[in-house]
Amino acid sequence: MCGICGELRFDHQSPDLGRLQRMMGKLTQRGPDHAGSYLDGALAFGHRRLSIIDLSTRAHQPMIDSELGLVLVFNGTIYNYRHLRAELSGLGYQFFSDGDSEVIIKAYHAWGEHCVEHFQGMFAFAMWDSRHQQLFLGRDRLGIKPLYYAQVGRSFRFASNPQALLAGGDIDTRIDPIALHHQMTLHAVVPAPRTILQGVRKLPPATTLKIDQHGRETPRQYWQLNATRPNAPRTENEWLEAVHASLREAVEKRRLASDVPVGVLLSGGLDSSLLVALLAENGDVDNLLTFSIGFEDQPEEKGSEFEYSDQVIARYPTQHHKFIIPNAQVLQRLPEAINAMSEPMVAQDAVAFYLLSEQVSQKAKVVQSGQGADEVFAGYFWYPQMQQAQGSDLERFAPLYFDRPHSEFLQAVTPDYQGEDYTAQLVAERLGLENADEYLDKVLRMDVTMLITDDPVKRVDNMTMAWGLEARVPFLDHHLVELAAQMPPEMKLKENGKYPLKAIARKLLPASVIDRPKGYFPVPALKYVRGEFYEFMRDTLESSPCINRGVYQRDYVNKLLAEPEQHLTAIKGSKLWHLALLELWLQTHV
Repeated sequence: MCGICGELRFDHQSPDLGRLQRMMGKLTQRGPDHAGSYLDGALAFGHRRLSIIDLSTRAHQPMIDSELGLVLVFNGTIYNYRHLRAELSGLGYQFFSDGDSEVIIKAYHAWGEHCVEHFQGMFAFAMWDSRHQQLFLGRDRLGIKPLYYAQVGRSFRFASNPQALLAGGDIDTRIDPIALHHQMTLHAVVPAPRTILQGVRKLPPATTLKIDQHGRETPRQYWQLNATRPNAPRTENEWLEAVHASLREAVEKRRLASDVPVGVLLSGGLDSSLLVALLAENGDVDNLLTFSIGFEDQPEEKGSEFEYSDQVIARYPTQHHKFIIPNAQVLQRLPEAINAMSEPMVAQDAVAFYLLSEQVSQKAKVVQSGQGADEVFAGYFWYPQMQQAQGSDLERFAPLYFDRPHSEFLQAVTPDYQGEDYTAQLVAERLGLENADEYLDKVLRMDVTMLITDDPVKRVDNMTMAWGLEARVPFLDHHLVELAAQMPPEMKLKENGKYPLKAIARKLLPASVIDRPKGYFPVPALKYVRGEFYEFMRDTLESSPCINRGVYQRDYVNKLLAEPEQHLTAIKGSKLWHLALLELWLQTHV
């Protein structure tokens, strides 16, 4: 897991190495173990390394294969790299290192742009073909690893986060009105290729991009998720056995693809608890590192889920670590978490992941996390509601998911940012794609391939990598995702959702962990819009930068400030916090 950046110029000039160093400086936390750069005429690469596989200097990047005329910068992990290495060796390739990075180089030489279809893992990489003077970018199927870019004059720049692009200078930092609509209606999800800034874009998941020396671009989507029933029907037991086998394999692949110990972020929920149990099935529990975090209790609710994670540890005695964070630290350190955000993220557990990652990074470099299980196996409360709703696909989805209808968005922003109902148009388009049998198939496919990418997946990547910690997400193994997408929705919805995972867990976990109500990362200090938290948001929204920016209509801001706890989204988020967070992010980064 690393940070990558680079620039390709089309004006017969060489890239500015000072600019490259500034960009690399914004990637230091993603890769604290080594820094490297490369310059070849119009092309410059920068890399910050987090050493996970092949800890030797042979695996440093940029990785240069002089014999093949290829240079690579890569962020992520290719879990099947050993298998691919053996296959490529059979084709006559010889290797000078022992990790997954060189496998990408050889695979690109052997299979060209189709190399990505051979990779199982999470990845974002750039390959420079010096002989053909061509740049090739690739991103994994589900967008687990980020890849941003900017076209600045007669040059193309890319990086693992927008902060690096901004450090390079000359970026158009005006707000994108379409992205703003998504930001304020879709839980801060701004789907690729847009970001909130007009001058920063991101490569969509499951996409490659070729750029030649003249700046001509050739994008290609290399994978799509099919959500139709298989030709050969399966019984319920057959489905459960297939899911169990696929998940076990996904967990094991993520454990083995590492030359350092792999731990688990154990929240006490079903998903992370099941990861611990599956790793224990392989007899590795004694050396397994697990980590849980909690906050101080509030009168309304507990600040931790230790009562559940403790039960998992009682059954599987791992090397467990518990951290309790004082609530006072949450607001105090919130600016740090916002500084680590590549894009504005309104989920209140971002700061929890940030503070947890700080502690975990002192004891581990790699952890597995349960993100994706709710989207893949229909674990959220709104899925049954959508299933029962009536009307068109959009009419069944929007009232139960959008943060505010278009009419309210128009009340919230000033005329310069008003326009069409862009989010409704986007969602209707995505729900209308082919190869989905039932309505919930469409919803879950959109969730897994678009919404999750720019919400929980991005959040976990940002907050862990802020501390040089690699997070792996077995529930987003693309083979498991493909299998689950073919499963009948009614099977996923049984027992209030995630039935396949609950059924698998019956023999592995305490019933109290399986049958507990769906939980969320408790962050009491940010859940209740009152006291210091309220004052913090009020001061932000009444600040001179916010007023001068002129994005929000003041009447709308004042209405939310007057009754902050009365204005919640369909999934119980604070509308006031959404406004404040966006403004805080802009003040921090732009």
